[in-house]
Amino acid sequence: MTTQKMLSVMRKGVTEYKMIKDGDRIAVGVSGGKDSLTVLKLLAEYRRFSPERFELIAITVDLNFKDRPSDFSPVETFCREIDVPYIVEKTDIGEIVFDVRKESNPCALCSKMRKGALYDIAVKNGCNKVALGHHADDLIDTFLLSMLYEGRLSTFAPKSFLSRTGLTLIRPLIMAKEADVISYAKTLPVCKSPCPANGNTQREYVKTVLKDIGENVKNVREMIYTALTHPERYNLFDKFVKETEEF
Repeated sequence: MTTQKMLSVMRKGVTEYKMIKDGDRIAVGVSGGKDSLTVLKLLAEYRRFSPERFELIAITVDLNFKDRPSDFSPVETFCREIDVPYIVEKTDIGEIVFDVRKESNPCALCSKMRKGALYDIAVKNGCNKVALGHHADDLIDTFLLSMLYEGRLSTFAPKSFLSRTGLTLIRPLIMAKEADVISYAKTLPVCKSPCPANGNTQREYVKTVLKDIGENVKNVREMIYTALTHPERYNLFDKFVKETEEF
């Protein structure tokens, strides 16, 4: 997957959901994984020809897992090469989640604390927006996670305003497929995740379930994505109740 093709997909999402405006200062949350490095690289490239003038900084929240130190030096070198300022913020999130709280399902608490730290650093550095690397497959997986484990029909939005911080959260890869991100990220300095729960989460289980369904329904992810992003195909009980009240 070439940069040009990935930029085309990202630009479509950025334009359709009006994610970037003139004067924006965007903090890119960089975990060191394929998704965050891809969105960082593409935004740095997009900055060169975008009709909107904007600034970028990259922020890594170091979860600081006990006995599993992270090495973000490849990311630091990469950011220097693409001319993006880079900040690494050390935290004790890993210790709190796994050693103090001993969470049986650590992902939810870890995500909440990590995002909170990211938003604080973004605000301190004068940013008005935060970009995350979530792609189309994440949108689908999050929907299924909410439905199966919380009994809710819910997923994240391509753009949302965080009233508590004054930041706007954007997801420029919202239209990109994970397979394309995996292919593209082979050229990037992806860091292996030191998380003890890596590969053994509810999200991984959902991915496995969809893979199994895909053996018989070849376009299962495309169908779910279409259902989520086309409101005219929405037909649930709230519509039924509204219609019956009109008669």
